[in-house]
Parts: sequence; C-alpha cells; structure tokens
Amino acid sequence: MSIWQTSRFHLDLARPLIMGIVNVTPDSFSDGGRFLSADSALAQCERLIQEGADILDIGGESSRPGAPTLTVEEEWQRLEGVLKVAVSLGVPVSVDTCKTEVMRRALDLGVDIINDIRALEAPGAVDLIASHGQCGVCLMHMQGDPATMQARPCYPDVVDEVRQYLSQRLDSLRQAGVAEARITLDPGIGFGKTPAHNIELLKRQAELLDLGRPLLLGWSRKSTLGQITGKPVEERLVASVAAALAAVTRGARIVRVHDVGATADALKVWQASNLCNSHI
Repeated sequence: MSIWQTSRFHLDLARPLIMGIVNVTPDSFSDGGRFLSADSALAQCERLIQEGADILDIGGESSRPGAPTLTVEEEWQRLEGVLKVAVSLGVPVSVDTCKTEVMRRALDLGVDIINDIRALEAPGAVDLIASHGQCGVCLMHMQGDPATMQARPCYPDVVDEVRQYLSQRLDSLRQAGVAEARITLDPGIGFGKTPAHNIELLKRQAELLDLGRPLLLGWSRKSTLGQITGKPVEERLVASVAAALAAVTRGARIVRVHDVGATADALKVWQASNLCNSHI
C-alpha cells in the first residue's frame, strides 16, 4: 500500500499526504461561493500548494446534505476552466464527481484522480476507469444520496457495513482489470452517518485496513466536529486538524482538508515525534 498510482504521478504513501479541497460551488457547506470564478479557484489552488498540499481535489457540485443535483453541462461549466490550468501546476489533480461524462472530460484534460462519493456506481464509470490508462481513483461509502442521506441514517454495525460495501466496490474494479495500486478507499465521514457512526468509524478505522488499500479520510470542518466542540463551521480549524491527526494515527494515508497549512504543520510535528521514537 506504499504507492498510489495516478495518471501522471506515482504517489509515495510512506508519509501521509494532504489533499487540498477546492470547491468551485456556490453552496458547499463550508466555503460555498468563495471560489466560483476560475481566477479565484486557481489562486486558491496555488495557495494550497504553497501551504503544502500534495494533491488538489477540485469539485463543481456540492455534496452537502440536501444539495441539488446538477446536469453534466452545469457541472462541467464550473470545472473546465479551472482544471485546464490546474493540471499544469505540478501536483496531482483530483476531480470530485460522480458523473461518468464529467469523469471522461476531466481525464481527457489530464486529470490524475477520480474521487467519487458514489464509488463508481454510475453506468459506465467502472468501464471508463478500466479503459483510461493509469488514473487513480477513490471509492467512497455513502448511505443514500446527498438529498436524503442525513434523514435517518441507520446501521446494525456501521464499520461492518462500510467495510462490506467498500470490499464489493473494490472487487468490481478488480474484475474490470483495474490495478489495485490505482485505488484508495474512503469510509465517507458524514455521508449518511450520525456523529456516533462517524466516531465509531474513527475508533475502529484499523478494521478497514484489512481491505488492503490505502485509506483517504475527510473530517475537515464536518458537523460531527461542530457537535463535539460546539463551534460553528468557520471555527472548526483546531478540531479538523485534531481529527486528521487521529485518522493518520489510525492508519489513514491521505487526509482531505480545507486548512492545508495548519494540517501540514501538525503532520510535520507528528512525523518528527515518530522519528524521535524510532531512535529511542
């Protein structure tokens, strides 16, 4: 699990990597509307790289609870101009989408990774990934869909269900001929899960490592952190960094975050501590 193969990069996961979030949306729960223009989105891309982002994750459709669904053309109109330039910035570029046609267009522009909250369940998505070179992919678990996922999420055992689902999706890619080195897995914190479910996933995260693929975790600014701390979304920096470190300590190899600089500093201290311990 030490390498994540993507279209242009073989990412070394010997140290945890930071995926910086760039939402080209008016309605994302945390930063909707801040980076709607191509210029502002690209300025944010450059800022995140300077702060230490190893990967840029660019999304044109909000997946917050209750978010409306866009057409392919609406989503692509938001993404195209940003992606065309982002792929020239020297780091891997991920596109956050669940539409097969948007994936196809993004890959044709040179995007490195497909990050799909629906784990390539859309018709033709698995075949597209199988036929498109060496692009990386992240498969995420979600119960329901963004419009309804937080209505009444329920699991007999959330960790077991997430594990079984991700295992099934992983098998579907294997059967299509997608190399395992191209695949990471995301348990989907906050996607059809209560705060108790999310905390259980964190506590038992190591059980997901049995699937044999690197884990990508996205705790940044999530509502569970707000419930724990009592802080509104704009004041969840410390909680987000703490959650990212907790996920890494339990085996996550990629953390998806808004606050790249603070997360990078925290990981440097964590890594230095681990290095010191290894020399004792």
